[in-house]
Amino acid sequence: MDLHNVFLHAHRGFAYLILLIVALFIISLLAVMFGYSGKINKLLRKSTLFTMIFFHTQFLIGLAMLLFASSFMSIIKANGMGFIMKSADLRFTYIEHPFSMLVAAVLLTIANKKIKQNETMNFAIVILSAIALALFFYAFPFAKLFNT
Repeated sequence: MDLHNVFLHAHRGFAYLILLIVALFIISLLAVMFGYSGKINKLLRKSTLFTMIFFHTQFLIGLAMLLFASSFMSIIKANGMGFIMKSADLRFTYIEHPFSMLVAAVLLTIANKKIKQNETMNFAIVILSAIALALFFYAFPFAKLFNT
């Protein structure tokens, strides 16, 4: 098994786990948002922490796959960056997906810090989490993962 397949299987395996953990995070976030007291509970704190950890791990695996095990660098050397930017599939795979996931991971890290510091839910936590989740769902390659 070559290096690309090892990274690809690890990246896909973590993608399934991240979908489950993100679902738990969304449920716990909504429960606190629409709860009676608005107090941040232990479930939200833990789900945010694990979502952030898995986001970072997934990003590092994807970054290693992009730089060391994919054809990204050879495409740039052979055709230039303009070739990637003109192709919608290549642009999504090599530019939009990694950058959106990086920004989502950073925003989720900031949201995690705010959740750790506050006792009650505030608007900044909701906005940061919503933007991070929107970027995540935008850049998540559902078609590739579920072979549709």
